[in-house]
Parts: sequence; C-alpha cells; structure tokens
Amino acid sequence: MQDDFKESTQRKASLGATVKAILWAFLGVRKKSGYEHDAAKLNPVHVLLAGVIAALIFIATLVIIVKIVVAQ
Repeated sequence: MQDDFKESTQRKASLGATVKAILWAFLGVRKKSGYEHDAAKLNPVHVLLAGVIAALIFIATLVIIVKIVVAQ
C-alpha cells in the first residue's frame, strides 16, 4: 500500500496536462481512454491541489457574476 502511494506521487506530468484533466472533469465530458491515460500519468496530489484551486476560482467567479447582476 505504501509503495503504491509512493509510486503514484512520483508520476511526472506537466502542469498543463493536470489543468487540462481538471477542466475536463469540471465539464463532465471525458472519454474512457482519456481518463485511463490521465490516471496512469498524473500525480494524485497535483490533481487534488489543482482541483481545489479550480473550485475556488469557479466559486469566486460565480460570486462576482452574482454581485454584478444584483448591483444593476
């Protein structure tokens, strides 16, 4: 179990690949082959951090849009 975690956290994928996978996940549209490729290449810690950051940006964007609409 410990070896599996070490192996998965040592995966090397670019920041762009991680962000792309997160954006596809937010859209909810993904091919099974793309998911399997991401699961084999991406570092789960990076995916978790990128997902949290993307969620915060999404929430902040929604709050800003609501404030603009309500102010008018």
